Amino acid sequence: MANKARLDRILEEMEATEALEGLQAATEKLRDAFGVDHIVYHWVDSAGDQYGCGTYQPDWVQRYLDQSYLRIDPVITGCFQRFHPVDWKRLDWSTKHARVFLADALKHGVGNQGYSIPIRGPNGQFALFTANHTCDDDAWAKFIEKFSRDLILIAHYFNRKALEFEPNRQPEQSRALSPREVDAMTLLAMGYSRAQVANTLAISEHTLRVYIESARFKLGAMNTTHAIARAMSRGLIVV
Repeated sequence: MANKARLDRILEEMEATEALEGLQAATEKLRDAFGVDHIVYHWVDSAGDQYGCGTYQPDWVQRYLDQSYLRIDPVITGCFQRFHPVDWKRLDWSTKHARVFLADALKHGVGNQGYSIPIRGPNGQFALFTANHTCDDDAWAKFIEKFSRDLILIAHYFNRKALEFEPNRQPEQSRALSPREVDAMTLLAMGYSRAQVANTLAISEHTLRVYIESARFKLGAMNTTHAIARAMSRGLIVV
């Protein structure tokens, strides 16, 4: 199961990559680190074009495209209406199309449990970072309780790096914040106190103040709350 040192190494490798193949490798390493069936990054732009990488089987990816499942996938339609991470069990699978889609997905190796994190940018940009697994509800609830914060932070890292290879889809000023500034602002947006953020990031509160003030200056914000709002509106952080 994932540990901080292992995850840090994967993120460092991902930050250093200069090709899309590096992102594909990152999804495979993250899958193994978390001990889940699949990790997937899926992008849909405002024109409906799709882009991404992950560990789903190639035949399922091709079938998803051939069948235009994007139009009926409850994960896509459900997450598009939300800003917070979504456990797949909370989505609407009651329609006939959704049930047919789910049966097909399970047949092609998609797990019965999923946790998807919506990520938005300006101009209709939309992405999902998903952890997918096969297990019972209790085991999945424990997994999410333990790793949800890690997955949220990783989703942002992944999205930011992926956008480097998609210059036309780059959110406004998305490179303005450093990775540590992004971490700090994300945790503050999630409702953490400054002490909790410092503890989570294993830094002093003095160092945290430096990150916050730097982010506030880069965003042209009047205060921390204003900085968080601007970072969210520009797609720089996801909560």
